[in-house]
Amino acid sequence: MKAVLFDMFGVIARLQSPASKAALHRVAGGDRDRFWEAYWTQRVPYDRGDVDGPGYWAAVFAQLGLPLDERLTADLIAADLTSWSEIDEEAVELLGTLADRGVTLGLLSNIPEELAVRYEATQPWLHRFAVRGLSCRIGSAKPEPAAYRWCIRELGLPAEEILFVDDRPDNVEAARELGLEGWVFTTVDALRDVLEAAPA
Repeated sequence: MKAVLFDMFGVIARLQSPASKAALHRVAGGDRDRFWEAYWTQRVPYDRGDVDGPGYWAAVFAQLGLPLDERLTADLIAADLTSWSEIDEEAVELLGTLADRGVTLGLLSNIPEELAVRYEATQPWLHRFAVRGLSCRIGSAKPEPAAYRWCIRELGLPAEEILFVDDRPDNVEAARELGLEGWVFTTVDALRDVLEAAPA
């Protein structure tokens, strides 16, 4: 193993908390189940960079059949960004340990442009990554094969020398199909044990 390719959300950054999800839904209003169905149905084009924040929320509210104006759009974007902004400091510490050991680090994240900009402005640990595969900028999102191929090419290593770490089994399986080693993330301690046991 010469490189570790990390997912961001659910590994280094935390998934949306119940409180942050409730705050976002309060801004949106309407039926909760229908809101989250529309939120995720429309998400991939946003993550892939096919639409921007206003375009994404316009699609969500069109699916819901609800009115949307510029003020509400801005409030939704702000609440959504906040909901994805909590960091796992223990995971960040592990990144530093790996970098100090000379392990090449890569990042492959499904992330919209507005959130990518926020992370770049507020999270200095991003410089640890030699390669940053942000879906909004590479034009493909996990589990699309093109997203993994982009990272493999940019890392400049054979796929079998790269360990891909993600909290979603479907994303890990897609990586394995392309020849990468794959690990389904559960905890930082479990990942640390795997990395320490892996051959250099």
